[in-house]
Amino acid sequence: MTDPSHLLQAYDEQLRTDAETPSAISVARVGPLRLVTFLGGRGFVTYRDLGGADEPAVRTLVAEAIAHFRADGGITQVEWKTRGHDHAPGLHEALLEHGFAPEDRESIMIGDAAALAVDVPLPDGVTVRRVTEEPEVRAMCAMQDEVFGQPPSDTTANAILRRQAVDDSMELWVAEAEGQLVTAGRLEPVADTVFAGIWGGSTRPEWRGRGIYRALTAARARSALALGKTLVHSDSTEYSRPILERYGFVKVSTTTPYAWKR
Repeated sequence: MTDPSHLLQAYDEQLRTDAETPSAISVARVGPLRLVTFLGGRGFVTYRDLGGADEPAVRTLVAEAIAHFRADGGITQVEWKTRGHDHAPGLHEALLEHGFAPEDRESIMIGDAAALAVDVPLPDGVTVRRVTEEPEVRAMCAMQDEVFGQPPSDTTANAILRRQAVDDSMELWVAEAEGQLVTAGRLEPVADTVFAGIWGGSTRPEWRGRGIYRALTAARARSALALGKTLVHSDSTEYSRPILERYGFVKVSTTTPYAWKR
């Protein structure tokens, strides 16, 4: 299945459900919206679609969503995940009015897992493997925070460890060189679908351009296939999008997160 319209339909039908938030502490519903609370005071807004809402209705949904999170004093930040193909009149303006700020747009990429499961030569001294133990998980998350320019925090590691405690399907993969983690990423098989997601891809700047990220992606794709997942999806930066396109992946839409902080 390589037709973009069919891939986008599969994405909307199979992924924009509870499968999108497996580590949620709680999920509230406001109309078509799913208002999700994660560990660490993080809120998240997503939906299958907005049900044909017009501009006044969209503004009302945004107001009700932010009121929900403001009422919870434990929430310190909220992400509203938008998709470029949604019919959402006035959403951008309504989000800005309520204190949300857009972050970088990413490409929603989908393709055959088999196309990624290729042999990629690694530079001398570089190895790729899964990590499962807590100290390794924390080291991986710390490296990713550093690469993404985020302040050191236990938030991501705590969320991943909590997720693993209730659902061990998520896989964590790293590449190591000279005793240092240089690349990391997750594989998230989506239950009851043909999909697995590849997430969190990050490579230290000095190690980029050597095929390490491609090798890590290939390892995750082989694992996805072993689990019976035939399609891979990814929200890709402009760094990773061309890599996936070389393996036949299709850009089916875009996603832009909007961030609110208390």
